[in-house]
Amino acid sequence: MQILLVEDDQPLAKGLQKALGQQGYVVNHVGTGEAALHVIEFDKPDIVILDIGLPDIDGITVLKKARKKDKELPVLMLTARDGVDDKVAGLDNGADDYLVKPFEMTELLARLRVLERRIAAVKTNEIVIGHVCMDTVAQLVSVDGKEIELARKEYMLLKSLMENAGRVQTRSTLETRLYSWGEEVSSNAVEVHIHRLRKKLGNDFIKTIRGVGYKIHAEGRA
Repeated sequence: MQILLVEDDQPLAKGLQKALGQQGYVVNHVGTGEAALHVIEFDKPDIVILDIGLPDIDGITVLKKARKKDKELPVLMLTARDGVDDKVAGLDNGADDYLVKPFEMTELLARLRVLERRIAAVKTNEIVIGHVCMDTVAQLVSVDGKEIELARKEYMLLKSLMENAGRVQTRSTLETRLYSWGEEVSSNAVEVHIHRLRKKLGNDFIKTIRGVGYKIHAEGRA
């Protein structure tokens, strides 16, 4: 699950990145509204955590512009203001939920789990391609009806490929789904995960498009 954190308070942002990363989220951070809109348009995250008080344009304006491009993107608003008007404005303009600072990490995690369940409810919870079945709600993968065990990043990589079956995914695209910006990534990290997946799924399930990236053929997708 890839989260875009839009927060200009650097110490808070670093703390949230670390805490959410420990829970298995990939967290990318920007500190301005304009940067957030750019990311939402060109590298859409799964969930946006959006602070209302930003240095360039306020979070409500960011939310309005984001909603014009994507009405379904889950957005959780953060605000240091305890005024009812700010909460109402956020919800009226399309925010899915809000938290008032300061908040407990356990509460943020609970709110994120609710948003994840909403995402899963909208999407079909099973992706079936050939002999491989992925249940995106239970986060389980089976091959020929037998459940297999995948490491977290192996699952995330396979999910990205299966959701985009028939389309080539470049190595850089896959890296953005697996690692936060600025996180140290070994040059062959994706290749290592692909190798491990092939051992579990069969060598022919994930195709290498030489010099470009990887692809799973869409034939047989249910």
